[in-house]
Amino acid sequence: MRLLALLVCLLCLPVAQAQVRPYDDILDSGVLKVAVYENFAPYSFQEAGRARGVDVDLAKALAEGLDLKLEVLWVTPGEKLDDDLRNFIWKGHYLRPNVLADVMLRVPYDRDYAFKRNDVGELANELVVMFAPYQRERWQVAYDSRRLPEVSSIGVFQFHPIGVELESVPSFYLTSVFGGRLSRNTHHYPGPQAAFEGMRKGEVDAVMALRGELDYMQHQVRDPQIKNADNTYPNLGQPDWDIGMAVHESNRQLANALEAEVDTLVRDGRMQKLYAAYGLRYELPGLYQDVE
Repeated sequence: MRLLALLVCLLCLPVAQAQVRPYDDILDSGVLKVAVYENFAPYSFQEAGRARGVDVDLAKALAEGLDLKLEVLWVTPGEKLDDDLRNFIWKGHYLRPNVLADVMLRVPYDRDYAFKRNDVGELANELVVMFAPYQRERWQVAYDSRRLPEVSSIGVFQFHPIGVELESVPSFYLTSVFGGRLSRNTHHYPGPQAAFEGMRKGEVDAVMALRGELDYMQHQVRDPQIKNADNTYPNLGQPDWDIGMAVHESNRQLANALEAEVDTLVRDGRMQKLYAAYGLRYELPGLYQDVE
């Protein structure tokens, strides 16, 4: 009973909000703290205790560009992106009340999301600045041509099984499109890697996931019979989107410095090389496509 009372008292105590480091303090510290998602190959993951992935390598390049060392903060995804931004950019998590990143990578660069409002009409992300798009991501289908000669349209999955991650956009899409006619052939797995392995074992004939994830897995197995479908996805709300980064709204000086570094990386070809190192196709974000 005493323990319960103590816990209640602790929960009632005000939690000190983590402090955002101003740009000059970041430079003085010699360290750039970058938040990336954990267990998210090929973008950010650990292998033999070493941080790897496109976003990790990008974070290193950004830190080096500012003459700083990199400190990686691993993000466990919340239910919504809003949770991740709150926990790592402007408030801090209650389990890590004094830990904030200077910048977070792999944040959708989307005007509608940046200016969305909450239930009482306030800007939901007013304490966050989203900037510096550095990649365009999209959904992709990969298939085993030994069992499925081609994917002329998504309709072939009325007759062929396809693997998806449980509770993902591909899952919701394939179980609802065409009046649900694909749902019986939509097989669910814990994650894209498991779905891809299911395809290699013959459990399904295809997989739908992020293009980067599928590129990386194909790069690892190097099986020429596993191919990428080249078709559109009718009624899929957002088949592609740009990826950028986020800082606290008070840290626009840092945002400007990082944006300049990203622009240089994109224009001199180093960004494309970061992706190629993991077997990924690199697609310019819309900001750069519009001026090409």
